[in-house]
Amino acid sequence: MIPPAFGSMSLTPAANWDGPQVAGGRPPVPLPSCCHFLEQANEALLLTDAEHRILVMNRAFGDFIGCAANALVGQPLSDYLLSPTALLHDEFDDRFRVQVECRHVSGERRPALLSVSRLRDATGGVERHVIVVTDLAALMDSSRPQSQGREVYFDALTGLPNLQLVTQLIQDALQHAERTDGELAVCSLDLDHFKAINDRLGESAGNLLLSGLAQRLSHLLGGDEVLARIGGDEFVVVMHRRAEHAFLEQLQSAIRQPILIGDQSVRVSASLGVTHYPYDAVDGEVLLRHATQAMYRAKQRGRDTYHCFDPDLDQALQVRQERRRRFAQAIDGDELRLYYQPQVDMASGEVVGVEALVRWQHPQEGLLAPGLFLPDIAGTSLEIDLGEWVLSQALCQLQSWREAGITLPVSVNISPAHLLQDDFPERLAVLLEANPQVPARLLKLEVLETAAMHDINTAMAVIRQCQTLGVDVAIDDFGTGFSSLTYLRQLPVDLIKIDKSFVRDMLSDPGDMAIIESIIYMANRFDRAMLAEGVESLEHARALFRVGCTLAQGFGIARPMPAGRVPEWLEEWPRREEWTDLQRPIDGSHLV
Repeated sequence: MIPPAFGSMSLTPAANWDGPQVAGGRPPVPLPSCCHFLEQANEALLLTDAEHRILVMNRAFGDFIGCAANALVGQPLSDYLLSPTALLHDEFDDRFRVQVECRHVSGERRPALLSVSRLRDATGGVERHVIVVTDLAALMDSSRPQSQGREVYFDALTGLPNLQLVTQLIQDALQHAERTDGELAVCSLDLDHFKAINDRLGESAGNLLLSGLAQRLSHLLGGDEVLARIGGDEFVVVMHRRAEHAFLEQLQSAIRQPILIGDQSVRVSASLGVTHYPYDAVDGEVLLRHATQAMYRAKQRGRDTYHCFDPDLDQALQVRQERRRRFAQAIDGDELRLYYQPQVDMASGEVVGVEALVRWQHPQEGLLAPGLFLPDIAGTSLEIDLGEWVLSQALCQLQSWREAGITLPVSVNISPAHLLQDDFPERLAVLLEANPQVPARLLKLEVLETAAMHDINTAMAVIRQCQTLGVDVAIDDFGTGFSSLTYLRQLPVDLIKIDKSFVRDMLSDPGDMAIIESIIYMANRFDRAMLAEGVESLEHARALFRVGCTLAQGFGIARPMPAGRVPEWLEEWPRREEWTDLQRPIDGSHLV
C-alpha cells in the first residue's frame, strides 16, 4: 500500500539529481525531493512520467519483476504488463486501482494490484505517477488453479477486492502501521433496507445500484486506501489514517445522493461501523469483526448513522457474556439457593410470611448476593429461567414446611420480562398443578412497579389471571415510579410494599417521611394493605407504626436466612419483647 506521505508528494525539483539517466540519453525529468523514500519502503513502489515511463523503481519492485533496482528506468511500464491498456484511465481521476498481470523476466505471469496516484504540475497537467504494486500471487492459495486467481480475490460485480483479499490487505496495512507507528481505520458499511429495493426493482437494478455506489465511494478514497465488497450489500473501507467525523459524514452523504437506474432515481442510506488501530490493538481479522459489530450497533441505533467500536466497552460486554454463560451453568448445576426474610405484623407480633431471595453459592467466590449477578442477566432469557427456578423451589419449600407443621406464605419476586410473557399465567398454573398439596394462597407474587408502568394494560390482565388462580400479587418498590399514585387505583393488587429507599432515611429526611405518609394515605383510600421494607431499627418501626403502617420486614426484624434456619427463628421471635412493646401507646399518645 502507498504510505500516506506519497499521497501528497511535493513537486519541488531536487537541487541536485544524482539518480540514473533516462534511457536514450534524454535528460531526466525533475523529480520530487523525497524520492529517496521509495528505496527505503518495503512496498514495491514506482515513479513514472506522464506516459508511464519508469523514472524510479525501488528494490522491492525489482525483486517482484526479477531484476536489480532501477534496471528498468526509462522503459515503459506497459512493457511489463500483459494488459497494458489497464493503465488507461479517466484523466480526471487522480487516484485509481487496477488489477493486472505483470510479466516477470522469467516469463512467469504474476497477478498484481496497482494503486496509482497522479501528480500534477502548476497548470494541472499530469506530470508523474506514484504506483504501489501489491503482489497478489503471495496471497493466493497454492492449492487453487492459477486461472481462478481473480475470481478468488476480486468481486465479479464491482471488480473490488473481496473478503479474502481485503482480510489480507488489512493485515498488511496493520503491519505497516506497526512499523511506522501510524494509525489505521477499518470501516464496515452496509446498505439500509437493500433487500426491499432489490425485491422492488429486481436483481439487475440492484446490481447497477451496487456498481454505481462502488464507483462513487472509490472516488472519495486516497491512493493508499482500499474499498472492498465482501458480500451482498456490505462494503469495507481500509485507510492509513483515522476515520474522522467529517469523512464519515462525507461518506454517508455521498451514499444518500440519488442514483439513476434506467428511468428511476433511487435513494439509499447506509449504516457504518468503524474501528481504529492502535486504539483497538488486535489482529486484522478481529479489526474487521469489530468494525462489523459497530456497524450492527449503528443499525440498532436507527440506521443511516455510524458507530465507533469501543474496545473497553467490548471487553466489558465479553465479561458480561461470560458471566451470563456461567450463571446459566449455575441454574443447571444446583448452585443457587433461596434465603427467606420474615415479614411481621407489628401490631400483633404475628409472622405473616417470608420473602424468597435468591443467592448464588459460587464454588470459588462463596455466597453471592443478588446485586452481584442479577444486573448481568437483566433483559435476557436468563431472567425468565431464574424466575421459573425460584417459583419451583418456593413451592417445594412450602410443601416441605407444611409437612413439618409450618404454614407460612412465601412471596416471590417476578421480573418485568417474566411477568409480561404471553404465557406467564399458564406456566404458573402448571407449576401449581405440579404441587397439589400446596394451597395457591400460600404463594404470593411481588411485581416491580416498573413492570406495571411499562405496560399497564397487560400487567393488569396478568395480575387478574394470577388472582383467579388464588395467588395474591403485591407491588414491590412502590413509590419509585413517576406515576405511582396515578395508577394505584387501577392496579388490582392485594398489597403495596413501600420501597426501602424511603424507609431508610425517613427518620432524618422530612421529604421521605412525607412520601411515606402520602403512600399510606392513598393506600387507605383505595383499601390496599401495605408493608414497609428496610425496617432496620425499632425507631423505624415506631415511626411507621405512628403513621399507620403495621406490616414490615427488614434487618431490624431478621436478615434473610436459609430455609433450615426459619423454624428456629420462628421459635425465637415471640421472645423479642422489645417488638411486643410496639403494641403499647408511646408517650401517652394513642396509636392510629
